[in-house]
Amino acid sequence: MGMGVDIRNKLAKRAAEEIQNGMVVNLGIGIPSLVPNHLKKGVNVIFHAENGITGMGQSPIKGEEDENLCNAGGFPVTLNIGGSYCDSTVSFGMIRSGKIDITILGSLQVSQKGDLANWIVPGKKVPGMGGAMELAQKAKKVIVLMNHCDKQGRSKIVKECTMPLTSRECVDLIITELAVFQVTDEGLLLTEIFAQGNLEDVVNKTQCEFAISENLKEIPY
Repeated sequence: MGMGVDIRNKLAKRAAEEIQNGMVVNLGIGIPSLVPNHLKKGVNVIFHAENGITGMGQSPIKGEEDENLCNAGGFPVTLNIGGSYCDSTVSFGMIRSGKIDITILGSLQVSQKGDLANWIVPGKKVPGMGGAMELAQKAKKVIVLMNHCDKQGRSKIVKECTMPLTSRECVDLIITELAVFQVTDEGLLLTEIFAQGNLEDVVNKTQCEFAISENLKEIPY
């Protein structure tokens, strides 16, 4: 089941809290593209897209989109003062050389070890893996924003991924509409729950075991 706009923005807002002044941040398509709308005042960040944009701004106002300016998913974006364009060779060079502080991605599944599966549903056509493999391996921190369960009600946080992997043991933080998990050496650690949910829901809708932080927080919804 898809998320409403308000829920998507709640996830994007929570992800924005991980971003610190001066970082270079890569945004995936979908919910991650909303993150620039939720940055705290005074936080100056360079947003990067692997199709060759460095310095993306907030989402454009409806009716004011520039048809020549889009992110890696083909969705319209804006460019901040000082932003720039480059070809894919330079853009991927930035990724592979470790210049990206955080990448914020969507996913089909994440395992309890932090394995990422986000590039293909078997049997469906896709244009390609894009930059996901490089970003998952080379970004200093990998954050996943996604539904807690798929359209069939199955957990997307699993013991072992059944979808084709993008990268192994690369995810650092998972944010869903129910909760926030840190991926640790010991497994998943539940650190926050959104106010509209409860611990029982999180347990029932998560396929793998996880630890619960002694300082479990509630996120206002």
